Amino acid sequence: MLVRRSFCRFPTPSSWISRVSPASMPLRAKVTNPAFTAPAANMSTAPKLNKASDPQSSEPDDVLFYSHYGVRLVELNRPKKLNALNGSMAMKILPRLQEWEKSQLANVIMLSGAGTKALCAGGDVASLALQNEQGPKGQKASADFFKLEYILDHFIATYRKPIISVMDGITMGGGVGLSVHAPFRIATERTVFAMPETSIGFFPDVGASFFLPRLDGQLGTYLALTGQQMHGVQTLLAGIATHYLDSSVLSLLTARLSELVFGDHASRAQRLDLVNRTIAEFSSKLPPAEEQVRTYNGGIRQAIDRCFKFDTVEEIMQALEKETESTGWARKTLEQLSTRSPTSLKVALRQMRLGQSWSISEAFQREHHMATLFMSHPDFVEGVKTKLISKSGKPVWQPATLAEIASKDVDRFFTYFKGEEPLELLSERDYQEYPYNYGLPSEKDIKEFLSNQNDPESDVFKNFLRRFGGKPGVREKMADVMTRKVHQGPEGKTWS
Repeated sequence: MLVRRSFCRFPTPSSWISRVSPASMPLRAKVTNPAFTAPAANMSTAPKLNKASDPQSSEPDDVLFYSHYGVRLVELNRPKKLNALNGSMAMKILPRLQEWEKSQLANVIMLSGAGTKALCAGGDVASLALQNEQGPKGQKASADFFKLEYILDHFIATYRKPIISVMDGITMGGGVGLSVHAPFRIATERTVFAMPETSIGFFPDVGASFFLPRLDGQLGTYLALTGQQMHGVQTLLAGIATHYLDSSVLSLLTARLSELVFGDHASRAQRLDLVNRTIAEFSSKLPPAEEQVRTYNGGIRQAIDRCFKFDTVEEIMQALEKETESTGWARKTLEQLSTRSPTSLKVALRQMRLGQSWSISEAFQREHHMATLFMSHPDFVEGVKTKLISKSGKPVWQPATLAEIASKDVDRFFTYFKGEEPLELLSERDYQEYPYNYGLPSEKDIKEFLSNQNDPESDVFKNFLRRFGGKPGVREKMADVMTRKVHQGPEGKTWS
């Protein structure tokens, strides 16, 4: 049996009450509330979680941990660096997650970033690039960072308890790895999602090999190659986020989740379903007729599928050159691709095609091999120093053109060396498809539903909305997919 436990809200210092209302407090305000970590009468049985410390870290408080009833929170705490992930942070988060997975007192895990600008803007690649310039020893140390990061991301992807990632603000690169594999990914009006690795001479990692190819159509390939940003509700419609909330209600959601109690014999599915229903209580309606909603719908969405379906970067660019229905978008996309590392583009495209058949474990193991090779490739240091450190203009890629890259140059990123052992992961759990889906329906879901329906179109919408519990965004997603994919022909409606 699943029940709710009613407790008072977070004890709030009286000095706060006159300055800010609970509805307007950002999640960070709740997390950093002194009462949140202070012992309380009704928290006497909960483990006391202190700030993480690492004698080898110059930032001992770069990640913070908190406990409130059944909720355990991880706060990335490098706001001046947009909460960029480093090895120190990963080393602190992993043992906490292991501890909480075994604890009967920990029901729900939440991950957020300090401040209002970012969950996590990525890995601290600037430090890695400078480290790589030291030669093989530095490159090995950088590869070890990715090893640790991927082990953490895979552990999140196979975690036995509900994890909620709050993608409030910039969520890129390493921040994506901490988010997209969790069963619950909350986007807000401040969310900025991207995998911009090809612009710095790297490849979309942190499990992107698994996640991006499983998005609708060629959307994942487009995001992988271009590094294009998605904002706010776009991430919900694309299948990246599972819920869209206004940032002002995050504190209330945290408090509500702390009240949840799972029955002793509740299955994992039952626990996830209860968390999903709880988050849904705070979901926001989609902004009406805003450009951010329309950008990846309709004509541009069709053009993405037309142009990015090919298996070579050259063919994709030729298709973009011939694109007439979305000329402005095609021109911009060509400009984006022309500034990316040619090696990164070719590796990323091969990765998107092969990743469709990789399991979640194989994806991280393959990516670790790829990341190790990129640490010794000149494009990574060149891209990071030019784009992120000196910000001095266009990087000088080696090789400089797609034509200079032979097939064998790409093959080596996907072929283990003799005697090389795949990355040893912390969890042995594995799967070919995500074992949960709490976001909007995919194109595949809609196609399967329509193939079994003979109802008038209005009833189809009504039935599908009922199936997803009236979730905000379902109607918009279904309308867009039907407009793009369902066509009336002489023999009736067909799917294209």
